Amino acid sequence: MFRLAHISDVHLGPLPDVSYRDLASKRVLGYVNWQRNRRRHMHDAVIDSIVADIKAQNPDHLAVTGDLVNLALDGEIEMAKHWLETLGPPHDVSVVPGNHDAYVPGAFDKVCRSWAAWMSGDGVNTPVDRNAFPYLRVRGNIALIGVSTARATAPFMANGFFMEGQAARLGKILESTAKQGLFRAIMIHHPPLRGAVSQHKRLFGIARFHKIVRRHGAELVLHGHSHLPSLFQIGLRGAKIPVVGVAAAGQAPGGNHPAAQYNLFDIDGEKGNWRIHLTRRGLTGPSIPPSDLQSLELGVEPGEAMAAS
Repeated sequence: MFRLAHISDVHLGPLPDVSYRDLASKRVLGYVNWQRNRRRHMHDAVIDSIVADIKAQNPDHLAVTGDLVNLALDGEIEMAKHWLETLGPPHDVSVVPGNHDAYVPGAFDKVCRSWAAWMSGDGVNTPVDRNAFPYLRVRGNIALIGVSTARATAPFMANGFFMEGQAARLGKILESTAKQGLFRAIMIHHPPLRGAVSQHKRLFGIARFHKIVRRHGAELVLHGHSHLPSLFQIGLRGAKIPVVGVAAAGQAPGGNHPAAQYNLFDIDGEKGNWRIHLTRRGLTGPSIPPSDLQSLELGVEPGEAMAAS
């Protein structure tokens, strides 16, 4: 059995010192949002509690599906690198970037350089850049496939993009790993589902993503961005692929979104007969340690998938 933990939308704080020059961009809006909202509801103590509980569950691997930072300031990116080092060695932790990690032009490239060890495929020694995604890591009989939807966007927008080049590369990876009989888990920040988030936060390329996974198959899709614990399915009838979201890892109880949670997947079986058990663990109160919130087998269809667009 392989145990895979999944967190997302950490939004590490507090913000480092911010200069007027730093705010001469879209960052000024994010800074105001942090001061008014996120600062009150995104707490490091919450993240520490979640991480400690994850480590107590002894997972084989940890997937982090984006938004480690808030404004993609240089100080934040460096702080996030040090935080990743506390999670575990890069061999045991895989990261894909989120929209906040690519908040302004140039931030994505800095993230790729700083977090490269956690965002690169097995045996890849070339620099990590936009064309390095998706990347592939194989742990036992599990293929971990990291897709990037992160791109700097205009003010008030938080969209993601899944374009043709990455789609073609993803198709090749899914095809080759299928021939090896591996369990294929795709990690992506934006939910590849219509209606999962508001229009200014949606993913462009949902239909393209659906087309690729329907053609080549996959066993699991993990995402963040919505700050919600969600479960949907995509694919053709009889070949449904679970698409699983998670509450924000730094969300304190009492906010508009569910308090911090993480997903724990116990994966067993073999090609054609995979078994996936999902346990959601998280906070229910300000001073209560994480506990089991939901436990279910993912082989059972929980509902129809959101439509592609």
